[in-house]
Amino acid sequence: MGAQLGRAWAEPSDTAAAPDRMSEGDSVGESIHGKPSTVGRFFTRLGQVYQSWLDKSTPFAVVRWGATLLLTAIYMIRVYILQGWYIVTYALGIYHLNLFIAFLSPKVDPSLLDDGDEGPALPTKQNEEFRPFIRRLPEFKFWHSATKGIVIAMICTFFEAFNVPVFWPILVMYFIMLFCITMKRQIKHMVKYRYLPFTHGKRTYREET
Repeated sequence: MGAQLGRAWAEPSDTAAAPDRMSEGDSVGESIHGKPSTVGRFFTRLGQVYQSWLDKSTPFAVVRWGATLLLTAIYMIRVYILQGWYIVTYALGIYHLNLFIAFLSPKVDPSLLDDGDEGPALPTKQNEEFRPFIRRLPEFKFWHSATKGIVIAMICTFFEAFNVPVFWPILVMYFIMLFCITMKRQIKHMVKYRYLPFTHGKRTYREET
């Protein structure tokens, strides 16, 4: 009789202790899985700092492009001294050419617009009201992508696996031909639809006082 009463008193105590252990385990699990890891916090903070510097550099276009040109010169000197990595340089040139074409192209292709469609249209007459040119690739994104391409190409020069043997004069001639053909097609497109990708020299209107 006494043993049964002892078991009866022991069972509620074990049951009552079980939720405490479960809640303790849940709190431990939340502390492990609920908070971001140290590595995740580090990369998040690094991305915030990087984006903050990008935002601060937005108004300084001349300084940004000057730094990019300096970085390009350093890369070209390194390739010249090493006498290699011509495939990487050729890929970088093609990438920059595509960025430049996107920078010169309008956001909305005039050839895809009909007369009845709504949307921004480019001026087609000399006395037509001035409308700003909206680029497919904005200037800041053009600079950012071009600079990242140079940095990646610079990193590739530290790995011998990217140094593929090739006769570099052929790559130079092919790139020049590709550049001329692409720019000729772009200039024809600009002349046909009568738009200029630059605002310098366009008619401006001053507010009369």
